[in-house]
Amino acid sequence: MGRLVGVDLARALAVFGMYIVHIGPVLSSTHGVGTWVRYLADGHSSVLFATLAGFSLMLIAGRREPKTGLAGRQAKARIAIRAVVLLALGTVLAVEYGGVIILGFYGVYFLLALPLLRLSAKALAITAAGLALVTPQLAFVLNSRLSESVQQSINAYDPLKRVSEVGVLDLLLTGFYPTITWMSFVVAGMALARLDLSAVSVQRRLAALGAALTVGAYGLSLLLAGKDALRSMAEDGASSAGSEKASSFGGGSGSGSGSGSFDGGASFDAPERAASELLSAGPHSGTTFDIIGSVGVAILVIVGATVLMERLPRLRRLAKPVIAVGTMSLTAYVGHFLAQSMLGVSAGESTQTSWIPVLTFILGAIVFAAVWSRFFRRGPLEALLNASTRPAKHVR
Repeated sequence: MGRLVGVDLARALAVFGMYIVHIGPVLSSTHGVGTWVRYLADGHSSVLFATLAGFSLMLIAGRREPKTGLAGRQAKARIAIRAVVLLALGTVLAVEYGGVIILGFYGVYFLLALPLLRLSAKALAITAAGLALVTPQLAFVLNSRLSESVQQSINAYDPLKRVSEVGVLDLLLTGFYPTITWMSFVVAGMALARLDLSAVSVQRRLAALGAALTVGAYGLSLLLAGKDALRSMAEDGASSAGSEKASSFGGGSGSGSGSGSFDGGASFDAPERAASELLSAGPHSGTTFDIIGSVGVAILVIVGATVLMERLPRLRRLAKPVIAVGTMSLTAYVGHFLAQSMLGVSAGESTQTSWIPVLTFILGAIVFAAVWSRFFRRGPLEALLNASTRPAKHVR
């Protein structure tokens, strides 16, 4: 099947947004347009990434119509294998870079999404909405009742926690991207994949829905919680990783390191959350308003990218190098962490004020992807991940 170019463009934008969060200047040191770019990247880029992950699941399982029978069983096996590989890769990277690595969380998302692969777009949308309305409150209650001693007892028997800073409890409830609240984004992406994004009527309805979700969620949050409802922790000059941790309803460890990488050994003690903060909608706050508003932004980006690529062929040709990054987003994502370590680039330091490092990384990713795509169909890690799923063809 032909590639969904608009989705690839959106995926590239998500990768660049995560570059900005991990390498770019903190919000307090930006001005003008840079402030808006930095704020939008904080939280929204990883949400877009997760939403597109849900979309990608349906490309494997049958996008418009779910695969059934033997094809359906093999598709589920492929997704399960990918989940295990991503969980393993995320765990390995978390040893060096801490809980900011999203890949291990992806592995859990994929496994939990398996029972939902045959649902219709309407059923998936209802499921995503239900999760958005319920899970933030549930996460708040669980975190408030989960004492430090209980967490330590659970972690003591967790093999993942012994290997890296990200254990089962982090993956499900207390990490940067806790499954309990982030499944809303994945399921929303699965619902989008069931729709015909090339149809003008669908594009218009999705654009209206995205705008309504964004304005409604953020507007209502501002009305209920006041002018600081959308505040990002990055405004305090905290590290990117630390800001994400501080603004979520989770606990645990992980913060930005001054050594040029994310230090999994550094600790961050999240303060107890007040129930009133469930009305806020700041990046990574993990509230219902944050989830709904972020999904709205993700929908607008995906639909906008799709429309631009369809209706502006000249722009599509010019954007080919950027689109190439979207076709190998796993390579681009992992690669920027490895490059940080090799080049000694500071990551998420409160003293980071220059845009030059992150712009250099973005340009480097574009050049690499453009050159690689001229000779190979898939990115390096994408090819390895695809090869790892070959045993699924033996499923009967």
